[in-house]
Amino acid sequence: MSADPVIHVIDDDESVRRSLDFLLRAAGHKTCTYETALAFLNALPDVASGCIVTDVKMPEVSGVDLLKRLRAMHVRLPVIVITGHADVPMAVEAMKNGAIDFLEKPFDDEVLLASVRTALAAAESVAEREATQRELQQRIAALSRREREVLEGLVAGKANKTIAWDLGISPRTVEIYRANVMTKMRAVSLSELVRMTMLAEFAGAEQPAGSGDVAG
Repeated sequence: MSADPVIHVIDDDESVRRSLDFLLRAAGHKTCTYETALAFLNALPDVASGCIVTDVKMPEVSGVDLLKRLRAMHVRLPVIVITGHADVPMAVEAMKNGAIDFLEKPFDDEVLLASVRTALAAAESVAEREATQRELQQRIAALSRREREVLEGLVAGKANKTIAWDLGISPRTVEIYRANVMTKMRAVSLSELVRMTMLAEFAGAEQPAGSGDVAG
């Protein structure tokens, strides 16, 4: 698990908030509590990891509204919503907007703890994937323009001769660029290179031009 994940508990009911805080701390989790979704949103610059447990029905900003705002802000912390029986339709809407689970009151303590464990595992998986993506994107950004053009051809499944024809260079020059791409991307095979590129979500999008372009 990533270092010090925090369970962010959001509930306008003080007794519920304290109860959840006690339960989670007793289970060994670090917690931070908020009376409103706005209070949590104001604290977002200092929120680095973990997951969110929030009531779905709150004044000013509901759990659904919170999810919509987090999505707009590209905040990917997993969210568990808590709902009363009458609020189930709202909880379903929350799931459609990205919540990973919803718990109807009253719920068993272990049910919440299991949901939190699942959420933290999901958060760690997302963090690791995003770290890998950033690293691969940096490798792609370090490629020269011509190297990126060759990479696009390789990902499209084109043969060296076809890439050479498309770019107006010789097949031998394509081989040189291809070798450079493999080295810079640290790929040991073409299939690994393609997987790396797809993971970085490089689909021919414009990348910052690298240095050292060689005329073909």
